[in-house]
Amino acid sequence: MQKILIVVDMQNDFVDGALGTKEAAAVVPIVVGRVADAVRNGEKLYFTRDTHQPDYLNTKEGQKLPVPHCILSTKGWELIPRLEHYALGARIVDKPTFGSMALADILLSEHARDPIEKITLIGLCTDICVISNALLLKAALPEAEIAVNASCCAGVTPESHDNALKAMEMCQINIEREVL
Repeated sequence: MQKILIVVDMQNDFVDGALGTKEAAAVVPIVVGRVADAVRNGEKLYFTRDTHQPDYLNTKEGQKLPVPHCILSTKGWELIPRLEHYALGARIVDKPTFGSMALADILLSEHARDPIEKITLIGLCTDICVISNALLLKAALPEAEIAVNASCCAGVTPESHDNALKAMEMCQINIEREVL
């Protein structure tokens, strides 16, 4: 049975770029530590990247959030430098929106070959992309344990982070609250 760690959108634009926050910057060392632990423990690593095109402002999302970010092949789109070497041996899924149907499909195929016991999500932003992917994966793999490590996530605001954790907990996603 496999254990999987998904690192959601730990990209420059969400840490210290266009949409960066002090909360996102604060979780970087904790996220890096959790990824290092996953490698030592034999968990399979996946990374997601929020990926937009140059016409982002003309999209539905761009009209509601008019801040160009994570534009394909820009510095802001890249994973943060402290995670780059971990991503070399991992699967990276570029996603054009909050939740990734492609990620769910990949993990369903993976589960058919070798059952998945647990999927843990960490990263940014708790209240947008982490919750979207956690709920998609819970729907796709209802018998696998889906967990989110709260200490390895940050939301747009501390309040929206807490609200997202509560919402996921109501949907039977395990919220791990220990600080690593």
